[in-house]
Amino acid sequence: MNIAVVILNWNGRSLLEEFLPSVIRYSEEATVYLADNASTDDSISYTQTSFPQVKIIRNEINGGYAKGYNDALAKIDADIYCLLNSDVEVTQNWLVPVIKTFETSKEIAAIQPKILDYKKKSYFEYAGAAGGYIDKLGYPYCRGRIFDTLEEDKGQYNDTTQIFWASGACLFIRKQVFEEVGKLDEDFFAHQEEIDLCWRIHNQGYKIMYDGSSVIYHLGGATLGTMNPKKTFLNFRNSLYLLVKNVPGNGVWGLILIRMLMDGLAAARFILQGKFSHFLAIFKAHLSFYANFNTFIKKRKKLSKTGKYYSFFSVVWQYFILKRKHFNQL
Repeated sequence: MNIAVVILNWNGRSLLEEFLPSVIRYSEEATVYLADNASTDDSISYTQTSFPQVKIIRNEINGGYAKGYNDALAKIDADIYCLLNSDVEVTQNWLVPVIKTFETSKEIAAIQPKILDYKKKSYFEYAGAAGGYIDKLGYPYCRGRIFDTLEEDKGQYNDTTQIFWASGACLFIRKQVFEEVGKLDEDFFAHQEEIDLCWRIHNQGYKIMYDGSSVIYHLGGATLGTMNPKKTFLNFRNSLYLLVKNVPGNGVWGLILIRMLMDGLAAARFILQGKFSHFLAIFKAHLSFYANFNTFIKKRKKLSKTGKYYSFFSVVWQYFILKRKHFNQL
């Protein structure tokens, strides 16, 4: 099984210096690529000098996560792609259990490893933790991470199990399936595009798995920090894109209305906190959503939407009202 570990980079020289050595050291089963999104720093020259075994792919523009990977992966021939963030430390034998899990069934299209916090290594990391799910209002959450509550890793998720979405911080996917479902949606630019991809994978009848035997450590927020208004804009806009495009049936319109009302509450909360740039980001997110609504209606009509897509409960109600902060309490 031929694996390509592909690291997307944009002006990330310092991250490459810190994290690339572990990828080189522990990825003997794979070919490592650096997909550079038109960096203006010395990322490429540094990599060529320090890690000549890494293959370089130069993207002409910085098209974000989605276009960056689409452009780069089109130039790579491999059975399995591993989309790996540049701020990830991998561990010894991290690829071995993933390969074995893929070999168990051709229905398995994608796999996510256990994602722990690079800064606090005994805790799960926000972006994926132990595998992702979606609640009935379309809010994503994870085993090991619900909203801002992160669980300590005590071996509770050392299993291999089916999940709804795999984190874009480290996403293993079969090349054939990636191309079959239409690759990453470039209109997302960045954030939640991996959930959209996974949703389409499910709708084609494939499985997405979490493998707790493979462990990585993710720094997180290296490109856009959690309190960057740009990230707020992308998350709120893309969550609406995601639902319009993928939620089956006419119930999607009531769901969109509820989510927009809840976005309004979130915006009001930002005002009360004095975070006016984030309030403005939500306002701009809704304007962008309206401007691109017809585009996503067309995408919706092209997709096959089958089966149950969400948990039967609201994670918002469980977390904020019932104060259930951990996955096993839901």
